[in-house]
Amino acid sequence: MQRRRIALAQLAPRLGRLDENLETHRRVLVEARSAGADLVVFPELGLTGYQLQDLSGEVAMRLDDERLLSLARETQACSAVVSFVEEAPDHRLFIAAALLEDGEVRHVHRKVYLPTYGLFDERRFFGAGEVVRATSSRLGVPLGLAVCEDFWHLPVPILLALDGAQVLVNVSSSPGRDVAAVNEVGLGTATSWRALMKTYAMLTTSFVVFCNRVGVDESVTFWGGSEVIGPDGETRFRAPLHDEGVFTVEIDLADVRRERIVLPVLRDERPEMVRRQLERVLRERAGGGRG
Repeated sequence: MQRRRIALAQLAPRLGRLDENLETHRRVLVEARSAGADLVVFPELGLTGYQLQDLSGEVAMRLDDERLLSLARETQACSAVVSFVEEAPDHRLFIAAALLEDGEVRHVHRKVYLPTYGLFDERRFFGAGEVVRATSSRLGVPLGLAVCEDFWHLPVPILLALDGAQVLVNVSSSPGRDVAAVNEVGLGTATSWRALMKTYAMLTTSFVVFCNRVGVDESVTFWGGSEVIGPDGETRFRAPLHDEGVFTVEIDLADVRRERIVLPVLRDERPEMVRRQLERVLRERAGGGRG
């Protein structure tokens, strides 16, 4: 049996209220687990809120923080992806997403690409992650974790899939932009995200799970629209814009096998060629031209 139930926790975290957000996560986990969810996914910085700025150090947690471990203990017989400010042993701060399973912190992804343009100012407060890798999971297939902006850069989903991931999970705090550009979905940002996720699902023949927050931080509005897309690029579920809630969708992991056999685009990727060409590009950039 390869069917799995995924719960998308499209929440509106309270800015800087770590204890309140931890309690909300704990309640959602207990309820989703009781409802038969195999995986519960929370949004980017769901434990802290997004517009933290100088609050970042106050809400940061190390991986051995008892508050995080206590939340992990709520994942007996299920999995959860939660996001928070991680404090490294040398006191650098990272935007992190962690896979919690069977009472443990199993895997941590540090956000690799930090937007610092427009209303974003992440590099001022956070360090950038340096590792992109898949992880085994109790779901029976490897997962790949990414955080928001990571999906606006092609290498991340491709590397995760080449490393074995069959389910790509992106946790996000995407603010609403281009609200005046009313179209078939009513929000320009949503249109862009949906195009990206459909493309990645098809190119990697993987499930894509996108969990975006809602609510308002310091006058910035987040649009929600969490989604699950199949390896064929078809939407399996789409949450409403702006509405807080926990939404459950059932997927069949056998769809990945079927799609990868019929359409072996991932098999035909050539990372060794890409590596050679990237090395050439880097040499030419360092030399100031093609020479």
